[in-house]
Amino acid sequence: MNPTYGAGVVGPRRSPAGDERQRDAERSRTALVDAAEVEFGDKGLAGARVEAIAARAGVNKQLISYYFGGKQGLYDAILERWYARERSFDGPGVTLPDLVLRYLEDGRSNVSMTRMFLRESLDGDPSQVAAAPDAEDLQGLRRRQLAGEIGPDLDPAFVLLFLQALVVARVLYPAEAKRLTGLEPDSQEFHDRLREQLARVVERLA
Repeated sequence: MNPTYGAGVVGPRRSPAGDERQRDAERSRTALVDAAEVEFGDKGLAGARVEAIAARAGVNKQLISYYFGGKQGLYDAILERWYARERSFDGPGVTLPDLVLRYLEDGRSNVSMTRMFLRESLDGDPSQVAAAPDAEDLQGLRRRQLAGEIGPDLDPAFVLLFLQALVVARVLYPAEAKRLTGLEPDSQEFHDRLREQLARVVERLA
């Protein structure tokens, strides 16, 4: 509150301290990243509009350029946040079923991120994508294959595609998920059954 001097006299307005300005900036950045994740998930990078992102975040659209340098920079900030979270999934003692279920749980908690990745894949031109046989995720599966978690007759690239499809199944084809299981894809029952079956399928990969 502003200090008062005498009866009903309000003192000079205090400028925000440095730490308050920093907190405000962090809140604005976080709000923009959260809002952009939803907008990109709904419309993709090309279809998303900075005005809609700023309105969803409740801030001035000029802050997108100020903090991120534009829409692409905001998109990159979402990816950086995802990669930071993803790095915590794997580690010593984490089994392949545990790892896959961590991706499943994260995808359920961050549906907009899942939609964003799916839109990026659907909107992309495969002819413009370079092969990456040494990609980190594939290397990780190859190490697990050598450790006996994946059968030697299985191709890690196709195993990864298979697991990715299962993890995003309820978002990618919700109608088909309901047709085949009889369960609402957004329900807890569907999620619990998917967890159970996914863990069993992954265990059988060995």
